[in-house]
Amino acid sequence: MGIKLGLVGLGTFGSAFAPLFASHPLVDSIVLCDAEADRIEKNAALPAVAAKLSGKMLTIDEFCRTDCDGAVVMTQPQLHAPQCIKILESGKYVYSAVPVISCPDDGEILDWCGKIIDTVQRTGMEYMLGETTIYRPQTMFCRRMARQGLFGDFVYAEAEYAHDLDSECSLREVQQRRSTGKIGEKLAEAMRPYREKGFKSHPMSYPTHSVSGVVDVMRSKPISVSAIGYRNANNDPYFKNYDFSNIVAFFRMDNGASFRAAEMREISSNIGLAGEDLRIFGTRGSYSLNEWRDNGRILPTPEKKPNKLVRYTPEEMRDPLPEEVSSAFRKALDIKDGDSDFVPSGHGGSHPYLVHEFVSAVAERRRPEISAWDAAMYMAMGVAAHKSACRDGEIVPVPDFGKTW
Repeated sequence: MGIKLGLVGLGTFGSAFAPLFASHPLVDSIVLCDAEADRIEKNAALPAVAAKLSGKMLTIDEFCRTDCDGAVVMTQPQLHAPQCIKILESGKYVYSAVPVISCPDDGEILDWCGKIIDTVQRTGMEYMLGETTIYRPQTMFCRRMARQGLFGDFVYAEAEYAHDLDSECSLREVQQRRSTGKIGEKLAEAMRPYREKGFKSHPMSYPTHSVSGVVDVMRSKPISVSAIGYRNANNDPYFKNYDFSNIVAFFRMDNGASFRAAEMREISSNIGLAGEDLRIFGTRGSYSLNEWRDNGRILPTPEKKPNKLVRYTPEEMRDPLPEEVSSAFRKALDIKDGDSDFVPSGHGGSHPYLVHEFVSAVAERRRPEISAWDAAMYMAMGVAAHKSACRDGEIVPVPDFGKTW
C-alpha cells in the first residue's frame, strides 16, 4: 500500500515538482493546496496529477486536517518554517523547499532551525530540506568516492553558488514574481518590521547551495569561519536592502580540513565557476570539474606517486534510480529515451532524486537525507559567515545544533 501526499504551494517551482511526486510508484494519492485556486486547477489538469488527485484546498489549516502521510511545502520562502512546523504537528512528514526560512534577522533564522528540530523530536515526524546540491552529479560522485576512502584524508574544499542577479534566471524577475498574488502582495508588509529595525538581507541567509555538498561528502562539521563581504557599489536598487551582494567564507572543519564557500549575487560569468559547483582535495584523491585524480598513496613510501586522471560525464557520476521510478518519471514528464536529465531546468537533474528520497522516507517511516539537523547546520554556517563579514573577517564560531550522522 502506498502513501498519500499533499503538495502545498503550486507556483512555478512547485508546479515543476508536481508531476514527479504524483507519478512516484509509492504514491497512491495526491492532495493539492494553494491560496490561488487557478494554480490548483492548472496542476490538477496535469495527467500524472489528475490520475491520483483526491482533494483540493486553499489553506494550510484545511490541509492539516487531512489524512496525508506527508507534505511537500513549496510556498513563499518566508513562510517555510512556520508552515512546516504546523504540518509536522498535525502528524505528517514534511519536505521543505530551500531555504529553511528567508528573513533578514539571523537570530530568528537560528531560532526557527531550533524550533523545527524540537518539533521533530517531540512529534516523531521527520523534516527534509529539498537541497538540490546534495543530488547533483558531482556531489553524488564525490560521496561514493569518500565512502570508499579514496580521498584519503580531506585537506581542502571549495564550493560556490554564483547566481548573478541579471543571469538567465533573473533574480529581479524572481523578486517580482514573489511580490505578486494573494501571498506575495503581503511580502512588503511582512518585511517592514525588519527594515524598521535596521536588518539587512545578505546572500549567506540562503547558503545551502554552496555549503551543503562539501559538508555532506566530508561528513564533517564546521567549527569556525572568517568571511569577507562585497558591497554593491553602483546603487543598484535591487540591493537597496542588502548589506552585501557577495560573501566569501573560509571555514575550519572538525576533520582538520579547510573549506572556502562563496555565495555571490553580483558576479560576471567566470571560467571555473559553474553556478553551483564544488572541488574537494584529499591526500590521495581529488575531484574538480568532472575530473578525478588519484595518486594511490596509502602509506609513505619513497617511490614517485604521479596522479592518474579520469574524466567523467554527468551521467557517469550520477547514482542510478530504481528502474520503476525513473520509468514513471519519464512517462509523467514525456521525457524521451536518451535524455537523462529528467527536468532540464532541474538543478543538474537533482529533482527526481529529491522526490524519490522523500517519498521513500515517508513510506519507510525513516529519517530522510538532509534532515532537520543537516538543514540547521547549513543555515548556521551562513549566519556565522555573515556575522564575520560584518566584522571585517573576524573569526566567528559556527553554532552547533548537534550531531547529524
